[in-house]
Amino acid sequence: MPTLTSPAPPTSPSANRFAGLDHLRALAIILVFIYHSGFIGGHPASLDGIGAFGWTGVDLFFVLSGYLIGGQLLARIARHQSIAYGEFYIKRSMRILPAYLVVLTLYFLIPAFRERSELPPLWRFLTFTQNYGLDLVHEGAFSHAWSLCIEEQFYLGLPLLILLITAIGPARHNSSVRHTGPAPHASPAHRSVWVLPALFLLGFGLRLYNWCHFLEPILRTPDQPGFASAYYKWIYYPAYTRLDGLLAGVSLAALYHFRPRTWQRITRHGNTLLLASLGLIAAAWWVAHNQFQYSFRGAIFGYPLISLAYGVLVLAALSPSCILYRYPSRLTALIAALSYSIYLTHKQLIHLSHGLLDRWLDPHGWPSYLVCIAVCGLGGWLLRVAVELPFLRLRNKWLSRSRPELP
Repeated sequence: MPTLTSPAPPTSPSANRFAGLDHLRALAIILVFIYHSGFIGGHPASLDGIGAFGWTGVDLFFVLSGYLIGGQLLARIARHQSIAYGEFYIKRSMRILPAYLVVLTLYFLIPAFRERSELPPLWRFLTFTQNYGLDLVHEGAFSHAWSLCIEEQFYLGLPLLILLITAIGPARHNSSVRHTGPAPHASPAHRSVWVLPALFLLGFGLRLYNWCHFLEPILRTPDQPGFASAYYKWIYYPAYTRLDGLLAGVSLAALYHFRPRTWQRITRHGNTLLLASLGLIAAAWWVAHNQFQYSFRGAIFGYPLISLAYGVLVLAALSPSCILYRYPSRLTALIAALSYSIYLTHKQLIHLSHGLLDRWLDPHGWPSYLVCIAVCGLGGWLLRVAVELPFLRLRNKWLSRSRPELP
């Protein structure tokens, strides 16, 4: 794990460390659920405040993915090992694709399953390019797959980026200077220190460019026709404008593997980090909640601030001194385990539940909402048990046979 110049990394992950992340996975899916339920059937008015900021649950998922997936790859680089690209892509494919393809099949074969009437073309889902040019008005069914598209593009691009960085040759040295020992060279971590800030600034600049060239002209018109569609098309959905969360997660992974002493010093103050993250989340809420999300300040500054806030929150959850780390919960562990399946199916199941309940129950009342929660939880559990877990067992069995040395 250590680089040429760094000490041994912090102690290996413990159950509590993953318990901290489970709390955050549960939080992320709860935020997304509340947000989506607000415009698919409705939710109790007391949840409106949370719902106005619930869309950021996806950004929390991005930070978690960046940390966990980036960490898998960077751990090998830190140990001076090459990345097993085939193994990596097999792991991600068998984790993501089976449940996704089952839900996609239901969408295309059973029109009643759709929360909205029309779907984008099938090839956009199969190529994970649905997030580009997505038209919510005319092709809004299964729109929440946009974030999965971004993650798949991230899974494809990050290993290739690391391959490029590690392929960069050692730094050139003055030939007139004689070296008595092995020629010094920079590690990949040292050579790539500029990459994450450069990508962050790239996303910042692209959002600014898209706002000025595609959204500002609409705002100057009397009725601002098509502003919402243009906002989602040019700011919200493209991967190149939503890299902030993933980059925040990868930055945490890089800090853990390449700067372990710094990591240890920071994570001694877990509860302080937790309080700092709550302050940053409050600031992000002020910048980008509700309609401010669609303002200049929300579009340009909101996303990096949200990612920073959730990045600090993840760092707190990974700190042994933090209450998120120290106190596991069976409930949040269960919600976290079901989070992917619930994410894939919750909008459709909310839609179906309200179709059956609205004739008897107030769609904005708690009884109706609790039934929706139960239905979505059951649906997520069925998808996980029937599809996710069998393929995960198959993946682990296959990898254990092909690579006996793997844990």
